[in-house]
Order: sequence, then C-alpha cells, then structure tokens
Amino acid sequence: MPSFFCPCPRGLEAALAEELTEISQLAGSASSTLKVHNQVPGGVHCSGDLTDAYRINLHSRIASRVLLRMAHSSYANENDIYDLALAQPWEDWFSVHRTIRVDVTAVKSPLRSLEFTTLKIKDAICDRFRDQFNERPSVDTKTPDMRIVGFLDARNFTLYLDTSGEALFKRGWREETGDAPLRENLAAGLLRVSGWKPGMMLFDPMCGSGTILAEAAQMVAGIPCGARRKFAFEKFHDFQADAWQSIKTGFKPNPMPTTPTIFGSDISGDMVAMTRHNLRCAGILFEVPLKQIEAQEVKAPSDVPGILLTNPPYGERIGVRGDSTVPEDDLSASFYSALSTTLKQRFAGWSVFLFTADLGLPKLLRLKESRKTPFFNGALECRLFRFDMVAGFNRREEAKPKPGNAGPQ
Repeated sequence: MPSFFCPCPRGLEAALAEELTEISQLAGSASSTLKVHNQVPGGVHCSGDLTDAYRINLHSRIASRVLLRMAHSSYANENDIYDLALAQPWEDWFSVHRTIRVDVTAVKSPLRSLEFTTLKIKDAICDRFRDQFNERPSVDTKTPDMRIVGFLDARNFTLYLDTSGEALFKRGWREETGDAPLRENLAAGLLRVSGWKPGMMLFDPMCGSGTILAEAAQMVAGIPCGARRKFAFEKFHDFQADAWQSIKTGFKPNPMPTTPTIFGSDISGDMVAMTRHNLRCAGILFEVPLKQIEAQEVKAPSDVPGILLTNPPYGERIGVRGDSTVPEDDLSASFYSALSTTLKQRFAGWSVFLFTADLGLPKLLRLKESRKTPFFNGALECRLFRFDMVAGFNRREEAKPKPGNAGPQ
C-alpha cells in the first residue's frame, strides 16, 4: 500500500489529520484503504491506494501537496543519496519526455550543500533514463510535469514523487490578489480551527481579495477545492482515468442557501470588486453580501451571533487613511482602539478571531484573548487570537502602579 506525506502550514497538522479522516468517509467517494497515521511538524503521514491520492488532491483544503513516498533509507553522504535515487523505477511512473524539477529540504542534516544534494538526485534520475532509453528528461524549474522531493534529517533520507503538481493552495479560481493575499489552504485551516461550519454566520470585515470568504462559500456550496484545476498524477503512466472521473463526479453540490450566512467588507472599493470577481471564479452562485466600509465602522451583519474571522493588514494597508506624516505606530494604535470599541459595542455574543503576526495585538485592542493558537505563515510566526465578546468580561485590567512605586517624577 503506497505511503503518502501531506505537508501543510505549521500549526494545522491536527486539523489536516481530522480532514483526511473525513475525506476517507465522504459520501459517494468513501475509501476503505485511506488510513491516517502520525502527525509531524509541518504535515501528516497517511497511506492508501493510489486513488486515495486522487481523493486527497481533490478534497483537501489544508494540505499543501500529496507526496508519494518512493524510498526511505539511512545515508552517510551524497553518494548514498545518488544510489538510492538511481535505484528507483522512475520509468514506471513517467515518460522520459516529461520535464522534471527536484527540491530538497533538510532538518539537522550534516551535508554541507542542499544544492549539491539536489543536483545528485537530478543526475541519478537522468542517468537512469539515459541508461535505459539513451535519453534523459529535461529540467523545468517553473512549470515541470513531475516534481521530485527529497527530505533529509540527521540520519535518514526520504524520496517522494509529487502527485499534486502545483501547490494545492492554488485552487485554479484566483485571478486577482491584493498586496499580501492569505494562502487558500491557510484560510481554510483557520476556518476549521475557529470552529466555523456551513450554516453558521461568518463575517470578514477586512476581506482583501476574499480568500476566507471564497473558501467558506465553496464549503457552503459543497464544491471540492480541486474541482477547477489539473494535477500531476494525471500524467502518470498508470493514471486511472475512469477512477478519477468517478471520484470527481462522486460528490453532490449542496442546495444553495436561501438567506446569506457569509458576509464581507473592506475599506477599499477595489478589494470589494476583486472579492466579488474571485467569488464568481470560484463557482459561487449565491449571494455573499459585500460592503465598502472601514473596519472600525462596521456593524454585525446578522442578529444571530456568529464568527468574525479576519487577517488584519499591516502598516499602510491597515485601512486608516490619515495624515501621511502621522507615525505608523500611532495610526495602528488609533485603528485598533476604534476597532476594539466597535467589537465590544456591536458584536456581543460573537466569537472574534484575528490572525496576525503582531503578537501584541490583544494589548492594542485592550482585550484579553480567550485563546491563542500559534501558526506559521511561511516562515512568519503568527497567532490566531480568539476573543469572546461578552460584555463586561473581556477588558484587560488597567496596569496599576506597584505599592511604593510612584513612577517617574
């Protein structure tokens, strides 16, 4: 039974493991072979039939890729890695006419150069094809047909063949983005960690290009996140086209909601228009009400409390159109002070989730978080702060001078 590794944004490993279990139980496409194994920092190990890789690629909103394990062994130097790569039956998986790319990551590896290790793997694959067919595949670092991934730790080397192709957060619907768009799989993970489910109220008051809204709307519609894109496994020699077609058509879209449950706003009219366009490209046919308004001026879009989830922008993007001579820190403090007042006065009963790299955000809001979950957005350490908007219980206590300390004179 093939083994797979599904990498994901760090902090979402448990959410991905839960999602993979759900994928194995999907109505119309259930799998008796897909098994979820251990979580490791940055991903989840699982196993199953090759068609299970099809299922994960189609349905996983959190995985970054689905990597098929080709080999695993201890190593002492680059020659050991070359020998292991040379021994793999690459010709059973893809043609010599397919372009390739090799990527290597390492944790505590004693090898001096990852670039040299990457070159040795590429040489091994090309030498194997040349030995058998007197031809070698070409390298394409931008849009390769096949991606080979190596992972090194202090003692062991694992070699993978990527079944996904382009990273899975590239859903195939995004045509326009803002300055710093949230990756789609991270947005989907934040939705899951927040506890939001289709049918619950959701509001993003700083929606940018609409990533959180589009992910949520596709969940409401029942649209698989990979329905609008191609995958590398479709170029494998043993690609099972009939099985893939059955998996792709095995889901049924959900009935369209009769009343809106997903809402968004942004200070920028261009961002609102971009969100509307991206929602259409994502196949969303029902209404997602959007407004152009400053975040600190918003009101709860529903009498029924729900979840407010947003990724506040930074610096000039924060949405405070003030005097350019005002220091950025002052603008930020003013913005979050006003936002805090809005949340306390207008969002009683709501659970507010703010995803940010600013670890001092609760202090700026003068609110005490009920939970903070660490994540990494790429290499950037972030937090998902949760604030439960219960009147009278969420204000941070004002700092009081210690006895005997009168402060500066």
